[in-house]
Amino acid sequence: MTCNHPDNPAVTSAAKWLADQNPRPKPIIPELRKRFDISALEACEAAALAEKYRMLRRAFG
Repeated sequence: MTCNHPDNPAVTSAAKWLADQNPRPKPIIPELRKRFDISALEACEAAALAEKYRMLRRAFG
């Protein structure tokens, strides 16, 4: 199940923040929920989007 949130800037902000973290916080979902005040589903979407951002950075510099 995918829950795209193209109109939710909090999900995009959370994804960008997570993509920049090295090392990543553990556990990820509770940290995103607390830091960005988003639902668990939105946090999962942000985590998936952050992985896409990391992959694109590796591929395209």
